[in-house]
This record gives sequence, structure tokens and C-alpha cells, in this order.
Amino acid sequence: MDILWQYQFRIILLGDSTVGKSSLLKRFTDGIYSDVADPTVGVDFYARSLEIEPGVKIKLQLWDTAGQERFRSITTSYYRNSVGGLLVFDLTNRKTFEHVREWHKEVSEHILPHHMVYILVGHKSDLNKDRKVSRDEAEQLAADLGIRYVETSAKCNSNVDRAFELLTRDIYELMKMGEIVTRDGWDGVKSGLTAKVLYPAVNEEERAAASPEKGCHC
Repeated sequence: MDILWQYQFRIILLGDSTVGKSSLLKRFTDGIYSDVADPTVGVDFYARSLEIEPGVKIKLQLWDTAGQERFRSITTSYYRNSVGGLLVFDLTNRKTFEHVREWHKEVSEHILPHHMVYILVGHKSDLNKDRKVSRDEAEQLAADLGIRYVETSAKCNSNVDRAFELLTRDIYELMKMGEIVTRDGWDGVKSGLTAKVLYPAVNEEERAAASPEKGCHC
């Protein structure tokens, strides 16, 4: 039976081939990890729900994109219908880190005039002895892009849930501020049958003062 949800967020994983996007998704959605993984062909689909706050369940529709250039024409069609993106690189492969800006630029330009909420993910943190990218420079890149940074390991199940939860919370907070809204013909955010009415946070006190007889709107 389908879990009831208030909102559905479509989130896409971006990054070079072999950075471990599929491993992250399988760990997050199924709780499993395998050392053997076939390269993603085109786009794969996963799903999981998160209770972002009491009474508010978000269904995540997760799209795993192929990192190879030959599949780029397929994967770009999914950019515009996504509200969030994980920019994933391999901490043991410096070239994948250097390509993050290219991924960010390509997606951001493709979805204009709209925007996507990103988080930068340094994956395979369990392979510390093979590390080629320092935390400081990864954090600096994230700061340059204006996004969060988290290091993960699907193998050790380190920070995997946290990466998806942080991105989901950021999207939800932007919805509460009115900066992200549902739009006709856009699948990035969809409302469920029991969607919670969200008000911009700056207006909560004014709204309560204007209608005190209705009590708290929290």
C-alpha cells in the first residue's frame, strides 16, 4: 500500500560515471550495498519517503542518471522536471571533482529561468588512504556554488541518509518561504491529496495577529 504523502519532490543525481550514484541510491532506498555495480544506462528510477517534520511526509522520486557522454541527450530531458540535485564526485578521483562545475553549469543553464536546489556530495569517504580531494577544497567549491557539502560512503552507510535529508529539508524550507511553488506542467514538486498549506515564515506572526480567534497556525 502506498504511503500517504503531502508532497513529492523529484530529485536527480548528477556526476561522472563510476562516482557511485547508483550505490548511494540503493543504500538510501533499499539499505543494501554491493561492490559489483553495472553502469547505469540512460536513467534509473528509485523512491523513498521521508517524514520531514511531524505530520509532513515527503515522497522522493529519485532519478539516477548515466554519467557517460553518450547518454547525455537522454539525461538532459530530466533536468527541467527536477527540483533538487545531488552533485556527486569520487573523493579518490580528482577528475570527477574537477567536472562538478561543468555539471552544475550545464544543468543550471538548461533549466533557466528556473532554479534547482543542489547539494555537493563527496563519495567513497571510506577510502581515506586513496583520497585525492581534501575536505577544505571541497567545502570551498560548495561555498563558491552557494550549496551545502557532505561526505558519504555507501559501503559504510556513512551520511547517506543525511545527504538526502539535508537536500529535502532545504527544498521544503524554500517552499515554506514561497520561493518554490508547484507549477502546471512541472513535475519537480507535486502536492498530495493531503497537502499542508504552507505560508511564508515572515508572515506567520502577522497572520496570527490578524486572526487570533483561529489559534496557532504552526
